[in-house]
This record gives sequence, C-alpha cells and structure tokens, in this order.
Amino acid sequence: MADQDIVKLSNGGVRLVHEDAACVVADKPAGLLCVPGRGEDKQDCLAARVQSLFADALVVHRLDMATSGLCLFARGGEVQRRLSRAFAERQVGKTYVAVVAGRPAQDAGEIDLPLLADWPNRPRQKIDQEHGKPSRTRWRVLGPGPMPGSTRVELEPVTGRSHQLRVHLLAIGHPILGDTLYAPAGIAAAAPRLLLHAQTLELAHPLSGEPMRWHAPAPF
Repeated sequence: MADQDIVKLSNGGVRLVHEDAACVVADKPAGLLCVPGRGEDKQDCLAARVQSLFADALVVHRLDMATSGLCLFARGGEVQRRLSRAFAERQVGKTYVAVVAGRPAQDAGEIDLPLLADWPNRPRQKIDQEHGKPSRTRWRVLGPGPMPGSTRVELEPVTGRSHQLRVHLLAIGHPILGDTLYAPAGIAAAAPRLLLHAQTLELAHPLSGEPMRWHAPAPF
C-alpha cells in the first residue's frame, strides 16, 4: 500500500499530498471553499488553486468550507467517473479528527441517525426519523483535547451526508469546538476555527488498482 504523508509540494497556494497522471490529493486549509461560490469574493477556492497547477483536475468530493483536510481531484473526466463511483459505492475509506466538548461515556461507538436538509434554515441539516436519509458515523476516543474539558476523537463517516459529522456529534451531546453553525455559543467560541479535519483517504488507484493511503495530520 502506498502511504503518502504531507507535504510533497507547496505551490500556488496549494498543499499537495500526492499527484500523478490520474489524481491529485490536496490538503485544504480551514476557511477556504472547495469550489467557487456566488460572487467575485468567492472565486478563490481549492479547485481553482489546484487547476492552476493541473488544468485537467476535476473535483471528486468536497469538504465544508470550515473543515480542513484531504480533498481528491481526478485528472480528466473518465477518472472522475471512476472515483465518483468508488465514493458512491463506499469503496473509499475516510477518517477525520475532531475535538469535541465533554468526554463521551464510552471509548467508541456508532451513531445511526437519519439526516434531512433543514430548508427554512439552510445550509443547516437536521435529524428526521421519518424523512431523513440513512446516515451512519463510527467514532472512537483518541484522548484529551487541547482545551480543558474537551476530547479528541477519530471519526469514520460510513455515509457521506452534508454536515453529517457535525450534526451527529451534536446529537450525542458532544458538539465540535468552533462549530458556529451547530454548537452552543460558548462551545462555538471555544476555538478559532471548526476543529474538524479530514485526516486519511484510502482507495484503490483508479488506473492501477493499487491500494493507496494518504495522510495529513490535523493542525490542531
């Protein structure tokens, strides 16, 4: 298994973990959009920065603006289709690191709560047992967090719903520090950013089939 650690190359405002003829893996900083938003002030994004280095790079998946970590880009449409299919068929392993408020009563667990867009309060999501889409997150405690009364946890999203990790952790009483969208005010203000980071990606290389694993340690 190819295991690549950050940082292979720093260029054009992009922190690259990996690049080859088929794909590019970049470490997105918190506060940067994955793709352009509406308005001239939202055109700087990870996709634009990566495409300034690799003109054929296409987005495969996204992270929230507030989340940092690994993002995968395909070199060309055919590879994008293969990688998108791998994500859709849950053939991609992902782990995140977060710092949450409080200490879970157990050392590990699984959250299985369906999620639905909260349309009157977009972009928020909510738990909806009747109409929500199946959503599952595995978690385990890594140790104490950097702030008093906080805990560092590893998260594995089995499904990939929007804001899944943030809503699931809030639902079990342990919101992520710095989460200005979901956490209570005191917890939202406890960190200068959302303490959520996409740390590892694992998948079969779209051309060779070789098992690949990329890692970017959390900056908090």
